[in-house]
Amino acid sequence: MNIKHLQYFIEVNRLNSFTRAAEHLFITQPTISKMIKNLETELGVTLFDRSQKKLILTDAGKVILEQAKIIDKAFENLQVELNNLVGLKKGMIRLGLPPILDSSYIPKLIGKFHDKYPEVAFHLIEDGSKKIEDYVANDELDIGVVVLPTKNDLFHHLSLLKEQLMLVVPYSHSLANQSAAQLSDLKDEPFILFNDDFVLHDRIISSLNSVGFRPQVISESSQWSYIEEMVSCNLGVTVLPESICKQLKSQVRSINIVNPSINWHLAIIWKKDQYLSHAAKEWIHFIKNQLSANAIHP
Repeated sequence: MNIKHLQYFIEVNRLNSFTRAAEHLFITQPTISKMIKNLETELGVTLFDRSQKKLILTDAGKVILEQAKIIDKAFENLQVELNNLVGLKKGMIRLGLPPILDSSYIPKLIGKFHDKYPEVAFHLIEDGSKKIEDYVANDELDIGVVVLPTKNDLFHHLSLLKEQLMLVVPYSHSLANQSAAQLSDLKDEPFILFNDDFVLHDRIISSLNSVGFRPQVISESSQWSYIEEMVSCNLGVTVLPESICKQLKSQVRSINIVNPSINWHLAIIWKKDQYLSHAAKEWIHFIKNQLSANAIHP
């Protein structure tokens, strides 16, 4: 038995499929099936009940899975410690990003960091703030970029960016030539929003509720480019961060929101009382220095 046997077993259980696990691990399905069979033979137990359409852990499989996770975590920590010993010559930073962030914002920072530490790699996951908080809380990510407020009892946070949200309408819309629009003017508008994995979704709904109405949401998405296309096709209006609005096409117009305005506040979070690799700690230190030097611009 080696660590790969246990990691493959964990992955098959997580994805509930030999085929999907093989694809995720970039190996063939017969290879992973053979390794799981070898593990069962070596341990003298059956790990999965294969008689059903869905893979089901046996009692022995459940016990071994819990121990396998402990061993895998210990092995991961060992690798982290070894990376620390070589002084950041190698390392991995698992970073969560919201897809509503300006696409050039974080890459510019990563580029500067890479110049200093060329052997440190980044594993990036794009998702809404709610999911990113879950990933960091469950140790699936080292660091996340989220919309404040966050869970201060669970996370440390470092303020990264504040900006206004803007109304986005089709070029032919009656508000398109105005410099600003009041939220109350949007009562009868159909809205296209980010889905409810995004804190921005809740922020917009709450702001519209505060002026006396609940919006008619006709579509939700996780991609701002798709939302922009729907707006340009006259299907509705949306609200997006100012930095994203600067990248929009000419078929839509961005308008300031007043009475009240809506803003968002982005921050970097990392889990309290959780071991961080030296690479992750250095990334946080690097961001702090960039902020102090006023070098970060969306």
